[in-house]
Amino acid sequence: MSGAPRTIVITGASDGIGAAAARQLSADGHRVIVVGRDSEKTRALAGEIGAPFFVADYGDLDQVRRLADDLTREAPTIDVLANNAGGVMPSPRAVTVDGFERTFQVNHLAPFLLTHLLMPRLSRAAVIQTASVAARRFARFDIDDLQGERRWNPGTAYGNAKLANILFTRELDRRYGPALSAVAFHPGVVATSFAAGAGGAWEFLYHHPLARRVLTSTETGGARLTWLAEGEPGARWRRGGYYERNRLARTNPLADDVELAAELWRRSAALLGL
Repeated sequence: MSGAPRTIVITGASDGIGAAAARQLSADGHRVIVVGRDSEKTRALAGEIGAPFFVADYGDLDQVRRLADDLTREAPTIDVLANNAGGVMPSPRAVTVDGFERTFQVNHLAPFLLTHLLMPRLSRAAVIQTASVAARRFARFDIDDLQGERRWNPGTAYGNAKLANILFTRELDRRYGPALSAVAFHPGVVATSFAAGAGGAWEFLYHHPLARRVLTSTETGGARLTWLAEGEPGARWRRGGYYERNRLARTNPLADDVELAAELWRRSAALLGL
């Protein structure tokens, strides 16, 4: 990628760091395409920055497939795909209309599917995955229990899904680099609508007035996505890397397991019939 304006797709852009990054990148002269679950918020942001927009709920994979069709028609090439949508799901464990555990589907399977379907548009592109420090702190990853059928709670399910994001990033880059470049990052513990309704410590951390005083601002979190989107793979950031505060960072040791990453890819593709 060069320093020229880029076509950048940002999912999870209804609000939070996705919306912040969309504003920043648009202000820098890039063509931004925003995707969100909330139609009113997504439309408002698109109107504000003069961007095309699409609405999709990752809890329904048919909507992800329609989104891929819409993006394919909208953009002959995509320079950056920012897979930013995701979140912590409240108790009890829930299954989507597609039959998958909701946390696993929304955070991992849906962006996996979208990236796969957009592959013809991603030549020389960067694929950015919004991961989380939760991959290190909360994951109890079991390749034979990806949907938490044996053990489930909101934090563990989210940590496992965020580790899956990093494993996906590394396998994507291994399979397709240098035809495309992939990177994952933790935006910080950001003061957004994230974890609303999750209950317990998660909701307290993100939504209690006292706790929110120590959280990262949406602008700062968004700027970390912008930094990657505008950067040159192999120069500003390392392909297949995981970043915190714009620096390479350690994460769960399982993220370095190349066989696990390949197996997760195979099982994800099989679940989606790819």
